[in-house]
Amino acid sequence: MTTQEIVSKLWNLCNVLRDDGITYHQYVTELTYILFLKMAKETGAEEQIPDVYRWDQLTVKSGLELKKFYKDLLSHLGENGTGRVREIYQGASTNIDEPKNLEKIITTIDGLDWYSAREEGLGNLYEGLLEKNANEKKSGAGQYFTPRVLIDVMTRLMKPQPGERCNDPACGTFGFMIAAYRYVKEQTDDFFDLDADTAKFEKGDAFTGCELVHDTHRLALMNAMLHDMGGQILLGDTLSNFGKQMSGFDLVLTNPPFGTKKGGERATRDDFTYSTSNKQLNFLQHIYRSLRTNGKARAAVVLPDNVLFADGDGEKIRVDLMDKCNLHTVLRLPTGIFYAQGVKTNVLFFTRGRTDKDNTKEVWFYDLRTNMPSFGKTTPLKTEHFADFEAAFEAADRQAVQDERWSVFTREQIAQKGNSLDLGLIRDDSVVDYDDLPDPIESGEEAIAQLEEAVDLLQSVVNELKALSEVE
Repeated sequence: MTTQEIVSKLWNLCNVLRDDGITYHQYVTELTYILFLKMAKETGAEEQIPDVYRWDQLTVKSGLELKKFYKDLLSHLGENGTGRVREIYQGASTNIDEPKNLEKIITTIDGLDWYSAREEGLGNLYEGLLEKNANEKKSGAGQYFTPRVLIDVMTRLMKPQPGERCNDPACGTFGFMIAAYRYVKEQTDDFFDLDADTAKFEKGDAFTGCELVHDTHRLALMNAMLHDMGGQILLGDTLSNFGKQMSGFDLVLTNPPFGTKKGGERATRDDFTYSTSNKQLNFLQHIYRSLRTNGKARAAVVLPDNVLFADGDGEKIRVDLMDKCNLHTVLRLPTGIFYAQGVKTNVLFFTRGRTDKDNTKEVWFYDLRTNMPSFGKTTPLKTEHFADFEAAFEAADRQAVQDERWSVFTREQIAQKGNSLDLGLIRDDSVVDYDDLPDPIESGEEAIAQLEEAVDLLQSVVNELKALSEVE
């Protein structure tokens, strides 16, 4: 049985819970509680769990006894567990009211082909489940879910290195950090090319994150654990003073949430230079401030179009970014890749300078939006869609790249445009260019003249017909 088949079976169990009024997101969270116990058994990691609350104890109970035992289990592990176990179960409660439904889920999970699941990777299985949840519009989880192909492209271009501290300040289910971890793992032959201390650092400390939503934080912890990653995943608000502790990073990869603070509030961080209620602008400030000033620390960040042109504090933050960092590339992303309708997004790539002034000399733009398919469920985004962009990004001589989608603006040109970065879009063939249309007044006069000629011709034909009839 393939991972995909196992994911489908697990996902179909959601239908069992509909009568209990459980949402898709609640179902994935509930499944996390139960899967954790099964996966701990399958991976030989049950020493973290008291004997009385292990998987085999769950499978021998039924009915009301099972329901009560399951509630006790969640409470005990959340309050008395240690390490990752306590983090995953903290504040856990069940939404399953019908004991038969709970029993059905446990029986189905116990009967899956866990040998195949282990072979293909339990982390891959769990990620498949999270992606399924994001792709299901009714779950609401996919609104800002970053497509796997985009995560991988951003990671490849940023090239995380052994020994570097990597972070995602809005980590969701930890997808960016898992991609970065995989990249380093592949580049170092499963860490065998590294010395013992560096290998230990990669597994335990290199990849970190922060997530605001408790249930999503729980999913991130589970995802990290199943990929054998021990990095710290904080539960808190990056845009509050809590986020000040996240600094000194070599690499940031992230897709922060879109929108404004609730009620139009401004971020409560007292170390931000510019105060705004725009979440993305605040995340941008946090990100470039969190990078080390060694000339090599870098970031790739997904941000909506408004960040590129917002005036007032928006312009000041862009200027500050271009002063403190070399903002070398902006990728204008296609529409339809996020499930929030109409959201237009970009990836900003920048490197923090050693100083805080004049680090950006020019910005290269790649337009992957104009004259592109409308992406979505029926037309998924694929790696090949990024091939030309990756080639241009990595070209030794960017000026030599022959691609109409690839353009550059100097810092002076950007300043002349009010420091707007809403640039680099090519001509859209689907939009009528009204400059090319004939002048409507001239066209009207010409049409009248042609009509008059036609009337004259018709009149002459009528006259000829009359003359012929008179002769006859």
